[in-house]
Parts: sequence; structure tokens; C-alpha cells
Amino acid sequence: QVQLVESGGGLVQAGGSLRLSCAASASIFSVAAMDWYRQTPGKQREWVAGITRSGSANYADSAKGRFFISRDYAKNTVPLQMNSLKPEDTAVYYCKATDIGREFWGRGTQVTVSS
Repeated sequence: QVQLVESGGGLVQAGGSLRLSCAASASIFSVAAMDWYRQTPGKQREWVAGITRSGSANYADSAKGRFFISRDYAKNTVPLQMNSLKPEDTAVYYCKATDIGREFWGRGTQVTVSS
């Protein structure tokens, strides 16, 4: 079975930056599309950014120009560099791997952006 582990969350001031990372097993990393989502209490989980297995990145409008997703092939990780953070970015951030119709989720990492 696959295990996804998010890391890098924390408390940051508005305008600051955080770098999240999603670690995946090599077998899944090599074939799966990877995505970052976020969720706050009482709200629907929101897609933030995604990257295909070939490295093509896409972003939600809320993230475009501020967040950057990539693949670190050496480490089997998917970093999410988050810049110019806003209080509305506060959420639990989750990593998802999608492999031929299967979805795997990490347990999340908390990001809190103070005003």
C-alpha cells in the first residue's frame, strides 16, 4: 500500500513563505499524478495545484503566481512552494496521488497565516 506524508506546515505571517513537501513511495511517484488540496473546517476540500507524472503543472486561480508545484525525482517528493501567503490560505493541506483511478491521501499538514 502507498503512504503519503506531508510536511512543512506551520505558522507564518501574511506575505511570508512556506515550502510543503509530499513524500510518496517510488512506485507510486513514478506513475501517479500528484495534487495538493486544502481544507478548512466547515468548507469543502479545495484543489490547489497538481502535477502530472511528466511534470506538467496546473494551479487553482487562488494559487496561480504565488504557489509552485514540482517533482523532485531524486527524493520522490512533490514540493509546494507557497509565497506571498495570505490569511485565506490558512488550511490543512493534503497531498493526493492518483494512479489509474485509485486515489491515495496523506493525513495533512496545517498551514496558518496570520494577519
